[in-house]
Order: sequence, then C-alpha cells, then structure tokens
Amino acid sequence: MKKLTFDTIIHIIVTKGRTIEKLFVIVVLLSIMCIPFVGINYDLSTYLPEFAPTKQALDIMEEEFGYPGLARIMLKNVSIHDAKDIRQKISELDGVSIVIGPDSVTDAYMADSFVQNSLNDFNSLIGKGNTFYKDKNAVMEVVFDEGSYDPKTRHAVDQIYDIAGDDACFTGSAIANKERQQSVMKELSVSVLLTLVVTSIILALTTESWFEPVLFIFVMGIAIVINMGTNIIFGEISFFTFSISAILQLAVSMDYSIFILHTFKSYRDKGYDMETAMKLAIKEACTSVLSSGATTIVGFIVMAFMNFEIGSDMGFVLSKGVICSLFTVIFLMPALILHFNNIIEKYQHRPFVPPFNKFAKSVFKVHVPIIILCAFIALPCFVAQGMNKFKFGDEAMGAGPGTKVYDDAREIDAVFGKSNIILAIVPNGFEVKERELTDDISDLGFVNYALSLSGTLPKGIPQDFLPKNITENFKTDDYSRIIISMKNTEESDYSFTCSSTITKTVERYYPEDSYVIGLTPTAVDIKNILTDDYNKVSLLSIIGVAIVVMFTFKTISVPILIIIPIELATFLNMAIPYIQGENVMYIGYIIVGCIQLGATVDYSILMTNNYILMRKDCTNSKEAALKAISKSSLSILTSGSILMVVGYIIYITSSIRIISQVGHFVGRGTLLSMTLVLVLLPALLSLFDKIILKRINKQNSQKVKPNSAAKISKTA
Repeated sequence: MKKLTFDTIIHIIVTKGRTIEKLFVIVVLLSIMCIPFVGINYDLSTYLPEFAPTKQALDIMEEEFGYPGLARIMLKNVSIHDAKDIRQKISELDGVSIVIGPDSVTDAYMADSFVQNSLNDFNSLIGKGNTFYKDKNAVMEVVFDEGSYDPKTRHAVDQIYDIAGDDACFTGSAIANKERQQSVMKELSVSVLLTLVVTSIILALTTESWFEPVLFIFVMGIAIVINMGTNIIFGEISFFTFSISAILQLAVSMDYSIFILHTFKSYRDKGYDMETAMKLAIKEACTSVLSSGATTIVGFIVMAFMNFEIGSDMGFVLSKGVICSLFTVIFLMPALILHFNNIIEKYQHRPFVPPFNKFAKSVFKVHVPIIILCAFIALPCFVAQGMNKFKFGDEAMGAGPGTKVYDDAREIDAVFGKSNIILAIVPNGFEVKERELTDDISDLGFVNYALSLSGTLPKGIPQDFLPKNITENFKTDDYSRIIISMKNTEESDYSFTCSSTITKTVERYYPEDSYVIGLTPTAVDIKNILTDDYNKVSLLSIIGVAIVVMFTFKTISVPILIIIPIELATFLNMAIPYIQGENVMYIGYIIVGCIQLGATVDYSILMTNNYILMRKDCTNSKEAALKAISKSSLSILTSGSILMVVGYIIYITSSIRIISQVGHFVGRGTLLSMTLVLVLLPALLSLFDKIILKRINKQNSQKVKPNSAAKISKTA
C-alpha cells in the first residue's frame, strides 16, 4: 500500500475535487438534520460546579419541589375585588403553583373554611402594611410548578398575559426567560444578515474580484453549518454560545480562505498551471493557516478550564468551529477555487485600496513617541481593568434598557418597591421551629415578607388536615419550603449581605440539611467561582498562545514581542468601562480576554513574519519595518474590520446585556489590537532588531532545504 504523505494528500485534494464536493454536500445535509436536535440552555445555574452551594441546593430543590420559575405582575387601575378574581384565574392555570396577591396570601394554600379572604387579615399576617395594593395598582407574585425554562412555564406565562391584559406590567425570571428566548432567535437572524452584508462589502473593497466574497462567505457558511450540526455531541449549548458562536466563527476564520486563494493566484501569476499552482498554494498556506488556527483554538480552548462550566460550553463550541473552518478551507476551498476559477477571473475588478507605503511612513515617524506612550499607559490600564464594577448572575443576562421587560420591572419597582424572591429549604417536622424562623426572617428590615405553612397557618390547625394539593407547595415528606421576598435588587453588595444574613439565620435554626436558593445566592456562587477562574484562564491563554508562537518562530523572545501589543490592547479595552463608570458582566470579561487574544494575535504573527522576511534583504530595521507595515496592512485591516464590525453588530442588535456587551468589547478590542499591531509592534521589532537578526543568522546557518516549489512542480 502506498504511504500517505503530505504531498499525496495535497494531490488527492487537487485531483479529486468533485468527489470532495459531493462528500461535503452529504456532511452539510447531515449537519442540517442535526441542528434542530441541539438544545439551547437558558439557565446559568446549571453550569455551576457540583461543589457550589447553589448547585447542591438546586439538586435538593428539584428532587423535593422542582425548581420553580418566578414572575411578578402589576395590574393597573383595578379594585381589590377585580385583582382577587384575576389572581384566582391565574392560580388555577396548569403550571402555576402559588399566587400571592392583595386579597389574601392564605388563599394560595388554605381552604376558605379556615381563613377569610380579607386584605386586613393579609396585612396582619405579613406585618408590613399593604405592600400588594397601592393607588388602584395591584401586584402579584407567581411561583410556577416548573423552572423558568420549562415549556410548561412558558405556556402558563402566555396564558397569564391573556388574563392580565395588555396594560399589565410583567417581570421576574420566568418572564425574562421567555422574552430572552424570543429575542435570541429574532436578533440572531438580524445580526447574521447584517454580518453577511457588511462582510461582503468589506471583502469586495479589499479583494480583486466580485465573485471572491461570494466564495469566501459560502465556504464559511458551510463550516458554520457543520459546526452547528456537530454540536449535537454536546446535547445542548448555552444561549450565550448559540448567540455569538456562528458569527464569531465567520469573523475569525475568514483569513484562511483568503490566504489560500491569494497564494494560489500568486503562483498562477508566476506561470504555473492551475493544478500545480494549487498544490504549491496548499503546501505554502497550510503552515500559516494551521499555525493561525492553532493560536485561535488555544485562545478559545483554555475557557474549558473554568470551573464555571459555561466556559467549557463556549470553549469547545468555538474551538470546534475553528477546526471545522480549517477542515473546510483545506479540503473544500481548493476544489471550489479550481471549479470556479473562470468566474473569479471573469469578474475581476481594479483594486480599490491604494498601497500602504505613505501610511507606513507616517506610522513609523512616530514610533518612538508610540513606545513611550504605551509604556506610560500600560500599568494604569492593567490596574484599572481589574477595578471595574462587575455583575455576575442572572441580572447580567437580562434584557437591557429600552426593552419591555426592563421598563416593566422599573415601573413595578417604582410603585411597590423591589421584591427579590429567595427560597429556604429546611427539614420538615419541626413546626414550632419553622414558625419561629419565619417570624425572625419577617422581622429583618430588608424583608418584605416570609411565608411558610407553619408560619402562616393559625395555631391549633394541624397541617395534615389540609388537602395534599395545598400543602405540597410548601412541604414534602422530608423538607419544608419558605418563600422570602427581599427589598433589594438581585445583585449588589447590599443584596449579597442580605442573602448572607438570611442564610446564617436559617443555619442558626437548622445547622444541617438546610439550603437557601435564588438568583442572589446563585450570583454569590458565580462571583466566587468566576473570580478564581479569571486568573487561571488569563494565565493559561497567554502561556498556550506563547507556546504555539514559539514553535512557529522557533525562538523564545519573539513570542513576547508578539503578545505585548495584544495584551496591552486587552488591558486598554477593559480599562475603558472603569473610566466610563460602566458595570461589566464578569463572564464577558473573562471570555472577551480569551477571544481577543486568540483571534487577533494572528495580526501580530503576520506583522512579525513579514518583518523577518523583509529584514533578510533590507540593510536596516527602518526599511524592514516600513515594508512589513506596507505588506501587512491590507490583510490586517481586512480581517480586523470584519471581526470589529461583527462585534459591533452583536452590540447593536442584541437586547440581552451580556451578549451586547461582549459584542461591544470584541469590536472595540479588535480595533485596539489592529491599531497597536500596526503602530506599536513595528516599533518594538525595530527596537529589538538585534534579537531578530540573531534568529535570522541562526536560520541562515542551518542547512538549506530543497526548493519545495521545484519539488512539487517536478512531481506534478
């Protein structure tokens, strides 16, 4: 059997193009069939590690009661009687567990024969005055049977919309999740369409044929479909990953196709026939394309080392996306280029972008001030980017200003104040202790109310006397549930302190087998986990990329020069929110650092490689730097512009704060990376020219290998 060498693989790619095209058609069809079976997870808490207290509490909650979705509804211009009728209709819906409203909290779980439905009774029970009815506005809090992400809950929410009417205001995790699911699908379609349009325009301006952009986008589209279909191996991916992975894959992988085609055209210009030119192009391009892909994969895959498992979700999907792109470009792109070469040549146009010689001279004139300025701002930017005000939990994933959910929440809070629901799970069978705990929690100044079966049931009435369908909302054979409403937001230092106070109060009564769960406790766990994750992931990403670059350039010093502009751009990117006083979503903070390093370090590699090539023939560092800038600028600006635009499209189109902010950071970070690679890196290479010369001399001293082009030409 003939040995399968690299040259043999290249020969197969070039000569078996039609067969390869047919195989890709099959793979794409299978991928399209798989896409509908890939689940989308909207619940951040499921990505918590097993050791997190919230994760342990979730397991108990789901086993005993299920993990309920929550909603808060405000009815406008209604009487107490009308509010009671509406509350009663909502409480009878399939999927609704408890409805707490202004007529009587006891109706939620008590027979009318024991407790009268009166507003005064309710006020005396909660001891806080009328917190559910003000100025003809009524507010209700709904606890669902299933989680916010369950189809049963979503259906119940639809029915609640119909019952409450168009004038009502809605907020809460179940409402936010439903709106989030609808907006993700709609906004992804808009962002993909805009990305395709803008990317096509950029490629049309920076290439030399009207058909080239069509070919590039078609190949990337195939790679994206394959990646989306093969996500079935994970079962489900997070909505966060789903929202940004496809267009990020397009943006970071477009270079691979461009490099293959341009290398092929350069060999055609030298007089080689099509097959030989393609073989030479694949052989020359593979090293650069695979090296570029490796740095991007390393930048993404380190996210899998996060304890918060959404990092694994993002890291694996994005890394697999780059692998799919590499596979598609190396095997399918050559076949398509040969297939459509006549069309590419037929629709050629003059270059729209002028040479960058004047730009290079302008940049290099200020190389000394640039180095001084960057050295001056490096430390302040590093310090500032770590001093941001961070958001960690579900609130960071919510809808942003201008959306109905956001505006409704503000309107409800303005009338009735904030209500942050958390749940305490305690061992069952200790009615007196449970009543005392409920009273103690109710007396806390930051608590609106605390409701439990023992705490609210009149003395002398045994719990077992009540119907099971009433008591099961508050107790099982092993555990009892206490519903607690706090007067604060889901996430702030004050909220974290209040949540901790409630946890300590519960543990004082029940030192063992007690749990506190809710959006605030979840945010506390995420905060503790992500803070540790950041340092680990940042270090691993830098080390990983440095190792790949070190093997590419076969030296230790060059990777340091290559990474400096990208890391400085990352520090500056993340320092800007601190200067502007913005809140930063911590998940995005970690992920963007990895994306910016993995996706834009290629610009540094290209500039450095061109400098080294030019330095071999140039008499001094200045001449080499000018030529390197001129040669690299178009490629960097093309690739960088696409990624930058993609980032800003995500920022503009997404109403979900975390997705929008990640897009903003990616767009701005890419702009900063491009700028520093073009203006700072040539200055650094020139400054450390002796190190570059040492490497060049070492290469020249090695034995010269046979000419690859001649070898392939002879074989062909």
